[in-house]
Amino acid sequence: MRVHVVSDVHGNTDALARAGDGADALICLGDLVLFLDYADHSRGIFPDLFGTANADRLVELRTARRFDEARDLGRSLWAGLAVDRDTAIESAVRRQYAELFAAFPTPTYATYGNVDIPTLWSEYATPGTTVLDGQRIELGGLVFGFVGGGLRTPMRTPYEISDEEYAAKVEALGEVDVLCSHIPPDVPDLTYDTVARRFERGSRALLDALRRTRPRYALFGHVHQPLVRRMRIGSTECVNVGHFAATGRPFALEW
Repeated sequence: MRVHVVSDVHGNTDALARAGDGADALICLGDLVLFLDYADHSRGIFPDLFGTANADRLVELRTARRFDEARDLGRSLWAGLAVDRDTAIESAVRRQYAELFAAFPTPTYATYGNVDIPTLWSEYATPGTTVLDGQRIELGGLVFGFVGGGLRTPMRTPYEISDEEYAAKVEALGEVDVLCSHIPPDVPDLTYDTVARRFERGSRALLDALRRTRPRYALFGHVHQPLVRRMRIGSTECVNVGHFAATGRPFALEW
């Protein structure tokens, strides 16, 4: 059995259409939407609406962790639009979702990232795509558990939830062979982004579950340039499956 795993797709539709080649199934760990490409500030919903110069400024403020100023900039720009913010974002996200979900191979098993909008997924998921969050499936004799979304941060991305709500989803999985999530367990080496030069939020509930239930693998994304991509926690092999938007390459799991 061979499964390919991707995360942080961020609009890379062309590579996504090939991500399942040679595999029995594709797993996607979320962040389909591209709001702003930190490597190319001309790409994404934000620069499409407000231009590259404003995107440059927003990235500068966020990178400096000047989040209040970044929000002030955003508010002033959104106030100048002819349509309201939610309408503009939803329209752009819908266009991206239409292309991205059409690119998923059959079968695909997917969960949400922190920049995704879960309420829209049911409209675009085809019969070949199964969406899972706090749920389990069996593939080739192994049990896979899925936990979507992220934890609350000053960035205030669309699908951030409380630590308690996240922990309840982890608890609902019970014992699994492969624990799949968008964010990593709360381990400094796994949560530090070497390019952004900051710690992203990891989950203590995931870490506790690894120590308690000892799955074979923990697969995740979210941190685009991690200090460490793989490490063991007890008997569990923890793997950041990679920043698919940049690499276009899935992680392969075979058994």
